[in-house]
Parts: sequence; structure tokens; C-alpha cells
Amino acid sequence: MIRPTLRAVLVFGATLPVAVILLAYDAALWPISLDLALFVLALIAVDAVLCVRPSRLEIATDAPSRLFIGSEGELTVKIGVASAARGLVFDVLAEQRGDLAPPELRRLPVTPGQAGETTLPLLPHRRGRLSIDALWLRWQGPLGLATRAHRRPLTLALDVVPDIRGIASAGIQFFSRDAIDGIRVQRQKGEGTEFEALREHVPGIDNRFIDWKRSAKHLKLLSKEFQVERNHQIILAFDTGYLMAEPIDGLSRLDHAIHAGLLLGWVSLRSGDYVGSFGFDARIRQFMLPSRGMSSFARLQNASSQLGYQTEETNFTLGLAELNARLKRRALVVLFTEFIDTTTAQLLLESLQRMANRHAVIFVTLRDPLLPSIVEAKPERFQSVAEAVVAHDLLRERAVVLERLTRMGVHCLEIPPRGPAVGLVNRYLQIKQRGLL
Repeated sequence: MIRPTLRAVLVFGATLPVAVILLAYDAALWPISLDLALFVLALIAVDAVLCVRPSRLEIATDAPSRLFIGSEGELTVKIGVASAARGLVFDVLAEQRGDLAPPELRRLPVTPGQAGETTLPLLPHRRGRLSIDALWLRWQGPLGLATRAHRRPLTLALDVVPDIRGIASAGIQFFSRDAIDGIRVQRQKGEGTEFEALREHVPGIDNRFIDWKRSAKHLKLLSKEFQVERNHQIILAFDTGYLMAEPIDGLSRLDHAIHAGLLLGWVSLRSGDYVGSFGFDARIRQFMLPSRGMSSFARLQNASSQLGYQTEETNFTLGLAELNARLKRRALVVLFTEFIDTTTAQLLLESLQRMANRHAVIFVTLRDPLLPSIVEAKPERFQSVAEAVVAHDLLRERAVVLERLTRMGVHCLEIPPRGPAVGLVNRYLQIKQRGLL
């Protein structure tokens, strides 16, 4: 596709006043006026012929195998011109499909005898699959009067998955501090659930741990030692309803929850527990049986990548009842969800009460910085005052719901939208150490 440039339009337009002046001076000069316009058109045609043909372009692209949600990837483009006698400047644009940021136009200068290279940013907004169908190129002729555009088809499909690059490094910090079972085995008095050994009773050890039968046999007081059990079941339950699709800090609530859940899953698998996944909204979307071993982390990542963004309201009664029926033994259920007020959370409270009677439950929500900022903002007009009152009421009702859950025996947490969910991992460690599983 060949088009005239802005320079060609301006040069052709400049011939019009010249033609008017010549005709006003002498009407017999009209052939010269016509020749000026034809001369400019001929220059445009010559420049179009001298434009580098698309067949002489050597184009190579390099794209990552997958993209991470919330992080920017790059599509590398290399362009060379066979037997180039002069330098060229290409405008490069990607033709893409999927939920990602609009493509950016990049200028790529190419010198004779060398290939030029540039990168096109790829910033996905949601998980799923993205496609890059073609690459659009545009360059000018030697006179700058004609522009040639070329579409080079591509067949690139990129998967957008949760960002796990910082999970391993964040999880290793807990092990480096001997937080679980690091260099030495922990012996936490009165908090373990698995018998380890007998030792001679000394002052300071809880008398409840005295083994009277073996003490009578050996004619001295012996106490039991316990260690933290390592074969618990951990279920990461993700609410995929419409409230979890709300974006916070550039990512949806669901993506933030998945990132925190993967961090907890990595730590749990590393410590020897079984980890499974469960997704639900108006119906059950996913259930992955708990499994152990670090090889299960890839399955957990793939399962979380398949959790879609739904527009339906979450049915907590159905989802939590189904999960309760599928779990045959006591487990730690980590529920990532969101609610608005006490009215919409009523069914959630009733379902969690039944769940907490059999299992240990951690209720995880995302801390939204918007409401506190509205409450603390300086009131400059009546609308800002009204917004602050509404935001304060929402925060108060939220605190009421969390307080009711705490009284039911549910562990409640509000995690930050960015960064590792340290508080969630610490609460998991506390539950294990206290023998609540």
C-alpha cells in the first residue's frame, strides 16, 4: 500500500497559489501552471517507485513463551534490508488480539549493511491467551513524498499466567529463618500434634506432657515431645464472582488472590503438606485434589491460570457446602473472597459457620486503599463529605463482618494488593504450630 506523505500534500498545495499568481499575471501562462502540478505528481510517483520493496525486507521476531500478569513483556523485532544503498526508518506496530494495553508505535532506524532491532511492549491486563496476528511496517521513499505500508503475518500465541517469579525467593525467606522445618527440626512445647520422642522430665516442662505409664516402668519421670505434623491438607478456595473482577492497583482482586495463594501453596508444599485448589461462584468452576511434593506446584499454577473472570454473583451456600462434602478429613481452608456489606455477607457467614465446625478456616480479603483515602481526604465540597460518610459506613460494616467471623473461630486477614502475603504465611505457620489442624 502506497500513500503520499504530508510533505507531498504540502508541496502539491504550494503549486496552487503559484498557479493563481501566474494566471493573474498572464492567462497565456496556464500551461506552466498545469506543468507545475504534473511535475509534483511525477515526483511523488518516482518516489513511490524508488521505495524499498517488501520482498527485500528480512524480518525476524522473538516473543516470550508466556507472559506474567501485571508485568510487561517484550516482542523483539529485527529488520534488515537486502542490498540497501541508504538508511531507512521504519515505523513498527503490532496487530494484537486479547485483553492487553494498546500497541505502541516504535521507530526503527536501519543502516545499510546492518539490521535494526527494537522491542514492542506487551502489557496484559488479564490472564488467558493473547495473539499477535501481524506486524505492520511503514517507511518512506528517498524524497520523502511517498510512504509504503506492509503487513507481515505472524502466528504468535502467548499464554498469560500468574506471576510466580518472586514466589520462590519470598518463600525461601521463611525457611532461611527456620520458620518451618529448616536446618533443624523445631520442637515447640505443647504445640505439636505428632509424637516424636520421650525425654527426662525437667522443671519448666508442662506437667500435662508427663507419660505416667512409661515413667512408672523406668522409675523416673518422662515427658513426651511433639513436633509439627507435616501431612495436613491445605485447600486454596478462590471466589471467582463479579466482585473479584474489580481492578485494584492495575490487577483484578482475583489475580492478587491467586498470587497470594500460590505463595502459600509453595510454602505448604515445601513443608510437606498436601495442597489443593477450589474455584466457585454461581457454580463450581474447579476442584484439584490435594497433593504433596514440589512437583505439584506446576499443577497448582496451571489450575489457578484456568480460573476465569466471571460476571455472576457468588453462591456461598452452594460452593462451601460442596467443598465441605468433598473434604473427607480435617483441612485448612483458605478462602479468598470479597463482600460489600453486612446484608450481602449474611449467607457467607452462615456457610462459613458450618465450614468452621469441621475445618480450620482462614478468611482472606484484599485491603482496598480507596476507602481509607476517601475517609481521610480533606472535605472541600459537599460531595466529598457525602463520599466520606458512605466510605466510613462501608468500612464500619466491613469491620462488623470480620468481627463476627473472628468470634466464630475463623481467622480473618486483609492482605495488601502488592507484595508477598507475609501475613497469610505467618498465620498458616501459627495454625500449624498451635496444633489447630
